[in-house]
Parts: sequence; structure tokens; C-alpha cells
Amino acid sequence: MKIKKYPNKQDSITIDAKNKTYRELNSEIRTAADQDICHITLQNVLGQRFIADGIKKEGIYLSVFGIAGGDLGVFMDGPIIYVNGNAEHAPGNTMSGGKIIIDGDAGDCVGHSMRGGMIFVKGNAGYRVGIHMKQFKDNYPTIVIGGSAQSFLGEYMAGGIIVILNIDKPSSIGDYIGTGMHGGTIYIAGDVPDYKLGVATVKEEFIDEDRVLVEKLVDEYNAYFNKKVDFDAITFTKIKPISLRPFSNMYTTE
Repeated sequence: MKIKKYPNKQDSITIDAKNKTYRELNSEIRTAADQDICHITLQNVLGQRFIADGIKKEGIYLSVFGIAGGDLGVFMDGPIIYVNGNAEHAPGNTMSGGKIIIDGDAGDCVGHSMRGGMIFVKGNAGYRVGIHMKQFKDNYPTIVIGGSAQSFLGEYMAGGIIVILNIDKPSSIGDYIGTGMHGGTIYIAGDVPDYKLGVATVKEEFIDEDRVLVEKLVDEYNAYFNKKVDFDAITFTKIKPISLRPFSNMYTTE
């Protein structure tokens, strides 16, 4: 993958995560960020949680070698994280900005409660991708999964964009897509049978506005992972919520 590096090469550091607890590792990451070290390389990562948690600063690039633990980039706003490997559950949990790029697979709850920023996963993802994603005006989160995702994709989604490219596994998407969804849009490559849709969702026409948006995201995915996904060869299924208050008839005022 080729990413534009930050200009001051001397402002870089390599941290060896071997035998470090997640608290020790994250303390070193935060110290480097506070010192305006813009390129942080993490070696020998083996499941440490909360990497780059709560860092709210642009111009920081973290390169992770190994398996990133749960809640990668939780509450993050600004940095770019590139994982040379897989990530465990909930990468991007409640993040507000920046990017997480995973050159492998990811676990459950990718982008849980995201408020902004972008997540790209080269391979597959687990259950409940994009659960509780939300947006405010033009600030919306985006998730692009190159492979497929398991059931409850976009559950209770209140805003943002999810794109599933289904590379190598057409029509392998899980069930209950968009259950309880009341905002945002899900785009899935290939035909999605109606029985896979969750409560409160509906298919809509893929229009020119969608085409411009999704093609740009596919191009970005290709650039990050050196892939050649042909957007023009894909037919997308567009899924939206039926309404902004899908369960309003279940509420009571008494």
C-alpha cells in the first residue's frame, strides 16, 4: 500500500510492543503523539487493546504490525492507522474522525457507534458491522468492507455509509441487514434476497448520486490495498430505512 508520508522523517519512532501490556503500549503511543511525532510504527503487536485511544490530533500516522486488539482507535479523532494484519472486535468504536485501514480481516462490531471518519477493511468482517453508527449534518462515518460481513449489518444504524464489496464471495452477506435502521445507507455488491433484510429496511434504486459516492470509495479501497476492483462490473443493492422512526407505532404516551 502506498500512503503519502508526513514530511519530517526525523519525526518518527518505532515502538516494540512485545511483552508490553496494553496500558504500557498506549502510554508510549500517547507520549509520542504529545511530542508531535507524526509517524509511529508499532512492531510485534499481539492483541493489545485500545491502540491510539482518544487521540484527537491530525497529522499522526500509526503503522501497526501484528494483530490489533479490541477497540482499536476508540474515541479517536484525526490520526490515520494502518494495520498490517487483522484486527479484533470493534475497531473504530465511537471514533469521530481520521481513518483506520486494515490490511486483513476484522472482527465483530466494526465501527460501533462511529460518528465520523472512515474504516477500510481489505477482507471480511464479523457480526454487527456499523451498529449504532450516527451522523450530524455533513459529518458522517464511512465503512468499506472488501469481502463480506456476517449478520446484523448496520443494526440500529442512524447515519453514515456502509459499502460491502463481496469480493470473491458474491451473495455471501449475512442475515437481518439493517435491523432497526433509521438513518444512513448500506450498499452491497450483488443481489440481496429480500429475506435477508431486517425489520425497518427497504431496497431503493441505485441512482447517479450513489454511483459517484460509491465509485470514489471503491477507488480509495483499490489504492490502499493495491486491488483492481472494477466498479463498472458491479451491480449494487442499495438499502435504506423505511422511516426515521421505524418503531414509533410501538411507543406509548400513557
